[in-house]
Amino acid sequence: MSGAPKSRSVVPARVPRRFTAAWKSLDDPGAPTRGPLVALVAFAILCGVGTIGFPQYVPINLLVVPLILASLFLSPRFMLPFISFLAVLVLASLPRIVSPTHRTWVAVVVILVLCVIVLVTSHRRSRLGVAGAQGESMLIDLRDRIQRYGRLPDLPSQWVAESALRSAGGTLFAGDFIVASASRGRLDVAVVDVSGKGDAAATRALLLSGAFGGLITAIPPDEFLTAANAYLLGHRWDEGFATAVQLSLDLQSGHFEVWTAGHPPAVHLAAGSGRWSALQSDGPVLGLIEGAEFESVRGVMRPGDALVMYTDGLVETSKREIELGIDRLIGEAEKVLHGDATADRVDRLVEKLGSKDDDRAMLLVHRR
Repeated sequence: MSGAPKSRSVVPARVPRRFTAAWKSLDDPGAPTRGPLVALVAFAILCGVGTIGFPQYVPINLLVVPLILASLFLSPRFMLPFISFLAVLVLASLPRIVSPTHRTWVAVVVILVLCVIVLVTSHRRSRLGVAGAQGESMLIDLRDRIQRYGRLPDLPSQWVAESALRSAGGTLFAGDFIVASASRGRLDVAVVDVSGKGDAAATRALLLSGAFGGLITAIPPDEFLTAANAYLLGHRWDEGFATAVQLSLDLQSGHFEVWTAGHPPAVHLAAGSGRWSALQSDGPVLGLIEGAEFESVRGVMRPGDALVMYTDGLVETSKREIELGIDRLIGEAEKVLHGDATADRVDRLVEKLGSKDDDRAMLLVHRR
């Protein structure tokens, strides 16, 4: 028995798939980008009505505004249909322009070139699958979540731990990071320097800080660098190596153990003698040698003692050897410990030392 034929929407074969997908997404009430798309289309139509109906009052340059807004808020999948629609409005406005001049034609060309630039940029962002502003906020949120691993935990009143990080060129992302954990009366912390600097090392640093933050809370201190080395070797990145210095400190007795992996040595101030010493432990760079072993240096932090861990960006420059940089760091740290009790003293110390063209990180642990 034949029934009434079911109605269905028919899309001509000649309509590009991108337009079809955009239309179907727009028809979906739950589509997350429907609101911005509808608002931008309405705004573009309003601008188009102005440039076509009232060209003597509304310049064609006004159509740049919805283009810029689209680049910020519109999903990549809607960019081609929207920009095509915007280009049609630009071309439809041309016959209505009264006495066009050379500047008018230049403005039209500039708008069309901007359309192409925004479209190309959107295509590159399509790998992320979100609009520009949303994608940037996601990356910043990811950075903030992962950097929580580096927040120093609350310590007993007789202990002070302060840290500071600076990226090359003042960018938001850096190749240096700190991971820390405090449990069962111990402080475990590592300062890590990923190969490269600034944005070039940022993606690896983001991934490694999350992984290392999990490792330092989950495994014994003497196994941390071994596990970190195995993790890096397993990824087989180009230039996928890192250096690190690790501290495990008993908060009751003050006994500590320090390991390094191709990293500048931590420095220890013995308050009783007033002397600083470099803790020369031994270990290769992370991510280069399979089955690498890492030797430690042991010591005791007594009241008044301090221990400083840092990255090479604070002590090494193209014009200065690392040994001289360490001497300068010790001198500045001495001034900070004896004459500066403000909360941001380590931040100002990092600002003063090293090169602003390199990533920099420092951790200061002081027993009162």
